[in-house]
Amino acid sequence: MSMHFDFIDLFAGCGGLSLGLEQAGFSPILVNEIVPQFAETYRLNRNLDNSSVFVGDICELNNDIATAKSKFENVTLVCGGPPCQGFSMANRQRIIDDPRNMLYKEYLKFLCAIRPAFFIMENVRGMQSRWDEIESDFNTYLNQERHTYNFTGKLLLAEDFGVPQHRERFIVIGNRLGIAPEVIFDKIFSLKRTPFVLRDALYGLPSLGIKAEKGRNDVEDDNSGYTQIDFSYPVTDFYHFINGDRKLSVLYNHKNRYNNPRDVEIYSRLPQGGNSLHPSIADIMPYSRRNGIFKDKYFKLQEDRICKTITSHMRYDCNMYIHPWYSRGLSPREAARIQTFPDDFILYGAQNSWYAQIGNAVPVKLAHAIGTAIVSFL
Repeated sequence: MSMHFDFIDLFAGCGGLSLGLEQAGFSPILVNEIVPQFAETYRLNRNLDNSSVFVGDICELNNDIATAKSKFENVTLVCGGPPCQGFSMANRQRIIDDPRNMLYKEYLKFLCAIRPAFFIMENVRGMQSRWDEIESDFNTYLNQERHTYNFTGKLLLAEDFGVPQHRERFIVIGNRLGIAPEVIFDKIFSLKRTPFVLRDALYGLPSLGIKAEKGRNDVEDDNSGYTQIDFSYPVTDFYHFINGDRKLSVLYNHKNRYNNPRDVEIYSRLPQGGNSLHPSIADIMPYSRRNGIFKDKYFKLQEDRICKTITSHMRYDCNMYIHPWYSRGLSPREAARIQTFPDDFILYGAQNSWYAQIGNAVPVKLAHAIGTAIVSFL
């Protein structure tokens, strides 16, 4: 019988980090997310009751931290990726003193109160350059009275763990069990594998045509795509990688978006790997005077390589994520596959929100590797 360990996810988004941890043997007991649509996606994919999902600001949790402390004092893991905009090397202000990084401080306050056996903080690559400050901040909050927590941070690449995407995340892992954090990272690195490529993630999904009407997200057909439709998946190595041995028969969130005729023409002309500077679109490129700045305003993805980083910008347009085979951008389901979400993970809310949820997520299989490593020490 497999063991399960409790965890709390702060700034959870739609739950990419959580899902990987769950696949490794963890179970969520409290989830915090401020965006209602993101929180709804998280909850409905797990059948959690409303009391387990706190939709609101982490500051509100910390205002009632005594209650949280008594309820969750034996939790195994707390994880989260607090938004942190003020970490730039050009910014001479300390990270924790920058008002833009208030949520980083609130995350530390929560850790200090709950004091889990393990914690994970994930963030952008830029935080690596401010490690001395981060180390000092964690020691101030967690090791002020005595040295209880051992922790360190490393840069992890999602593609090193099979994810068909270039995505860098700075991961801080700590524990109060006396385990050297370097040993935990060594275990994570031992789980590296050859990445899949974009072709693997896209293979077999319906092609979709050109969506004819702007603003008609209610249309469900072979051009506009489908929110939900019965579907027979081709069973491939990638299918097993994201879905295991489960036999799934429904396709979710495979919706096209409207593109104006000029963009459709650009999509059709560009070769794979072509961007805004490519001569094939010189006569219709709308940003020709600023091409040097916006050279990747348009980019057609390459099927035999890993994908560029999936971001929440896709909620505005997919010009930087042109499908390698068709004259359209990636669908939310295709983006979710590139982030290694399983095919039965359903995105809720508006279609633009689906892109934001996926773009903000931690790749599931990167999180799975982190969780698997931590579980090996429990």
